This record gives sequence, structure tokens and C-alpha cells, in this order.
Amino acid sequence: MEAYIERYGAGRVWLAVVGALAAAVVLAAIAFPQRVYVDIIWQYYWGPVVADAQNYSCIAWNDGTEVPCGPDTTGPEASPGYTWQSYAGYIPTLIIMLVGIIILLQRLAIDRFRAAFYGLFPFMLFGGALRTVEDANVRSLVETGEVAIALPWVALLISPFIYGTVFVVALIALVVSIWLDRNDYVSGYEYPLAGIGTIALVVTLAYLGYFAATHETAGFYPAISIITLVGATVITAVTYVAIDRFAPSLHEGTKYMGAVVIWAHSVDGIANVIGLDWASSFGLDGYSPKHPVNEWIVNTTGSALPQSVIEVTGTAWPFLFVKVAAAVFIIWVFDESIFEESPMYAILLLITVVAVGLGPGTRDMLRATFGI
Repeated sequence: MEAYIERYGAGRVWLAVVGALAAAVVLAAIAFPQRVYVDIIWQYYWGPVVADAQNYSCIAWNDGTEVPCGPDTTGPEASPGYTWQSYAGYIPTLIIMLVGIIILLQRLAIDRFRAAFYGLFPFMLFGGALRTVEDANVRSLVETGEVAIALPWVALLISPFIYGTVFVVALIALVVSIWLDRNDYVSGYEYPLAGIGTIALVVTLAYLGYFAATHETAGFYPAISIITLVGATVITAVTYVAIDRFAPSLHEGTKYMGAVVIWAHSVDGIANVIGLDWASSFGLDGYSPKHPVNEWIVNTTGSALPQSVIEVTGTAWPFLFVKVAAAVFIIWVFDESIFEESPMYAILLLITVVAVGLGPGTRDMLRATFGI
């Protein structure tokens, strides 16, 4: 492999590998449509997206027709959200994409990687807000029978495809920002980068506000966002100060980026707790977990604690502790040596870690805030 990379270049080799893998999947689906496409691709990857877009709790492949699950349907079934089987495909895909991004960043010759981390932060919030637009699309379908964005295009706003959508927007913004920097229009590429991300976020929030104001079944519950953001900030401050006092070596590598990591996953944890356990307190219908880990935690807590305790504490609160503990562990892993040996790789992974937490967390928070 090294010989091929040296001869043809890392970018061409990566494109060739990705192209070969994609062709293999397509050919396998054509050759074995039932075994490969229906039983694997549709059931674990495309079916959940269709179910989400159509507001089905379960969708079945009924002899080639996608219909709501029922006693008379045949073929595999799919539900919105992730499964362990889908994780088995998404994680390797994410790794391959990260390799491609690293190659791309090398071609762009970006320096000051920590600046890129902060410059891209608004895009992580934008991703969660954009995902909420699809939730609004579903709410419109329920309320009026019509949608603003139909399949297959709405799939670009549904996980995991939305990560690709946000990546393309962020990449365009990054290239524009680097061009502005290298032509001396700005003092640093991170400023226009953050500005473009902030504009995208504000426009998306404005649309969600307009949707909530013009649809009877939506609403506006700002207390949810306030509680989530303030609570995440308090948890981050307490955790970061405790680390700084009792184990300062933990964040010597990440520095203040570690606080962003903790904050992002605290937002996700608190938003989940509010949505799963306390939505009714705000006059909202309860939400259900869509991730296997979250669902397992909720079910385990529900079976381990007596009902009298659950009525007071709920069942989702351990998820918040798990998220904060995971964030602290990540900070510990990213020590100084990682940033010294490969700063670009370390920053890219940290951006991914923050996006994986803040994207779903922002979506859950905004979904409840606008009653969608």
C-alpha cells in the first residue's frame, strides 16, 4: 500500500479504495438483491431513514413495497434510529471518511489547527439545528399531510446522512475562509469560518421559529434551552475546575478544548434527560431514545430501581453521568504527546467527538424547545 501511495499519491489511492468498496457493495446488491439490499442495506440503513421521514414507528418491506408494519406485512422491518447492526457499518465508514478528510486537509496545507477547532464550532450547533428542520418536516406531514422536503432529498437531513451534508457546507466555508486568509482579506481563517457557521445557524433557527409560529401543533418553550445550556455550562465549569485542581495533567493536551468536549456531551446528556423524563412537565409529549446505548441505560435503570424512586428521578439521568465520564476519558486520552506527534489528526478527532455529542444534543434540545 505504501508503494501505491508513494507512486500515485494518497488522495488517488483513497479515491480508488472508496470507489472499489462502493462498487463492490452495488454489485453485491444487484447480484443478491434479497440477501444484500433488502436484508442488510434496506433493513439497517435506508429503511430507518424512510421510517423517520414518513413518521412511521415501524416500516416493513412488503414484497418490494414500503408500508407501515402490520400483522399482514412480510419481509424485514425497520424503525427510526440506530441499531448495533447499523453501527457496524457506520463506524468503519466514519473511519474511512476521516482518513479522506485528513488527506484533504494535508492538500489544503492548513496550519493553526486549534483555530480550526473553534472556527468549526458553530457548524456543530448548525448540524443539530438542521436535523430539527427534518423533525419540523415530519410535524408538517402529520398536521397537513404535506412536506416541504420530500424523499429522497429529506434523507440529507436525517442521520447519518446529515453529517455528510454539514461536512460539505463546512468544507465549502473552510475553503472560502482559507482563500480570504491567504489573500490578506482577514487576519485568520477561523474568523470568517466561524462567521459563516453562525449565519447558517441563525438562518436555521429563524426557520424553526417561523415554523413554530405558523403551525398549531408546534410551540415555543425557551425554558428547555435555557435549562439545557445553563445546566451544561455549570456541569462543565464544575468538572473542569475539579480536573484543574485534582488532576491537571488530564487536560494538558486539550486545554480549553477539553471544556468544549465536556460541554458538548453535557448538552446531549441534559437534553436527553429532559426529553425522556420531564417533557410532560413542559406540556410536551414524551420522546423515546433512538440510540441503543441510551435505550439500554434507560431500560436498565427502569428495571433496577423501584417505581417509587423512578417517579422522582426518572430513568434517563444515568445517561448524563455516562456522557460526562466519557468526555473526561476522552480528554485524558488526548494528552500532549498526541498533539505533538500529529496535531491535525488529534484536532480532527476532537472535532468529531464534539460533533457526535453536540449534534444530537442540539437537535433534542431544539426539538423540545419548538415543540416539534
